[in-house]
Amino acid sequence: MKKWIPAASGLAAGFLAATVFFADFSTGPSGSATSDSANKTNAEKVYVPFGEKDEYYLFASGGHSGQMFIYGVPSMRHIRTVPVFSPDSATGYGFDNHTKELMGDYSWGDLHHPAFSETEGDYDGKYMFATDVANSRAAVMDLKTFTVKDIMKVPNTSGPHCAAFVTQNTEYMFLPTRFSVPIGSEYADLDNYSEQYHGVMSAVTFDEEKEKLDIAYQVALPPWSYDLSDAGKKMSADWAVMTTYNTEEATTNLEINASQADRDYIVLFNWKELEQKIATGEYDEVTGQKMIFPEKHKGGIYLVPVAKSPHGVDVTPDGEHFIASGKLAPAMTVFSFEKAFAAIENGEFDGERNGIPILKYESVMEREVNPENALGPLHTQFDDEGMAYTTMFISSEIVKWDPATGETLDRVPVQYSPGHSVAAEGDTVAPDGKYIIALNKIAKDSYLSVGPSHPESMQLIDLTGDKMEVIQSAPVNPEPHYAQMIKADKINTITVYDKDESNPNAIYNQEDAKIVRKGNEVHVYGIAMRSKFIFDANAKRPDVIEVNEGDKVVIHLTNIDFDQDITHGFAINQYDFNMEVQPGQTNTIEFTADKAGTYPLYCTNFCSALHQEMSGYFLVKPKN
Repeated sequence: MKKWIPAASGLAAGFLAATVFFADFSTGPSGSATSDSANKTNAEKVYVPFGEKDEYYLFASGGHSGQMFIYGVPSMRHIRTVPVFSPDSATGYGFDNHTKELMGDYSWGDLHHPAFSETEGDYDGKYMFATDVANSRAAVMDLKTFTVKDIMKVPNTSGPHCAAFVTQNTEYMFLPTRFSVPIGSEYADLDNYSEQYHGVMSAVTFDEEKEKLDIAYQVALPPWSYDLSDAGKKMSADWAVMTTYNTEEATTNLEINASQADRDYIVLFNWKELEQKIATGEYDEVTGQKMIFPEKHKGGIYLVPVAKSPHGVDVTPDGEHFIASGKLAPAMTVFSFEKAFAAIENGEFDGERNGIPILKYESVMEREVNPENALGPLHTQFDDEGMAYTTMFISSEIVKWDPATGETLDRVPVQYSPGHSVAAEGDTVAPDGKYIIALNKIAKDSYLSVGPSHPESMQLIDLTGDKMEVIQSAPVNPEPHYAQMIKADKINTITVYDKDESNPNAIYNQEDAKIVRKGNEVHVYGIAMRSKFIFDANAKRPDVIEVNEGDKVVIHLTNIDFDQDITHGFAINQYDFNMEVQPGQTNTIEFTADKAGTYPLYCTNFCSALHQEMSGYFLVKPKN
């Protein structure tokens, strides 16, 4: 069938002059109609029998839902949606005290670029990091519980879009920014853009013991837009790379004005050297942050010319090369870290921008790769043999090629317009080489119609055969902007929370349930168990909470069912909140009893045969 190609405008339209054709997905390798046996073979590849588990977890960003989607691979079954930057009534995220504090004053988020914690360049299965483009936040998720532990507002930054990429031992999570703004987001006329705006990059640290994020320092980069980034590995472990666009410093009509120059840049920086600058006091104190200004605090940061408007730079598993692609050029460029280090040592520069030396392209570039008719290269992943797989947004395919020779080895059409892709552990020092998933922006014609708004799609591609083969497709809504895929056996979840006798809000015996009044505050120390609530063990009606109108009510609820998968919920009819309590967990919710009357309370999470009977009353006496 003829592949559909999305319409484009501006400079990108020129690439659409050539119409690209691919084989229909329903045909086999020879071009004939796929037989039933072949269909069965593909079905078997993705079939995970009941009682068995998937080999991989897939963590996909939920984009403007503010959530993280968890899938199993190869089944592509949706296992869980984890709320991160947006409230979620199903789990009570954003309603209980802890998650309400995490959310702060924000009611939504735009989750991009999840990244696993790493040890020696390999995923260690302990934590997942993510960024919020909409409100300039960073988050960390504990993979023992799949719950968010901390969210931090990132100062001086607007839209940390270009990946929460971590260094190979999770020393830092670097957050460059998509939008340049004046430091502190102070007002400044756009006519002064080049002088007063900056694209600030933050070096974020994570304290595992305290489970808290913090900022070690920031770098006031030029007023450009910063996109996909990656940290070095092995011989390049002290370095990192990130792409830029709008180095023209345009302030309006970016589609045209940010595509004038033939090249943009990769920012190549040595985070160890920047770390040393901070240690020796070579920085300015700005808005309470330690800020490095490259034009003033020289060294450690360099620019590498790259094809215009890049959206991808990826470090090879051996850490010796980085590969970048310009969206508006049909070529991938392989750069050498070793050549870059030599060029820095020998002073092979071609001027500077904003005080940052520009390395000569010829001194760092190893080869340019131009697969025939492949248009719109974006993101590259790797397999266990070091082969590269690059998404082609305009020609709607993934191209497999050899970084050592530039030879095109294979290509497979996807449906349609892949942005990023994710291979099995494809960002690590040791990719698995079994699967790659195309994260497609368009799913036209793929699924049952749901009206004008279509789901987007993820297509699972088998890499184990002689040719790449699409073997499964899964809808996702909204976009799967970026993803990471980890071996399932690296993640060790807990099944119940341990008793925490030091928690003053927790009670583990029915007899200890009590309601304590402190002036106009009512503190409830209750338990949930199959199939009842107990709020006051000594009361005539232990499953009733009675307060006065206007009281501040604080409910501490402990789930004393120390039994796997017995989750309780807690809601009060007409009081507009829900709280979830996992086995062994104590959770707290705080609100004002601002509506007098009689309100049923109940368990919102089906927990037993008598779930319907797990209810009580919240009685609010009128002021008069």
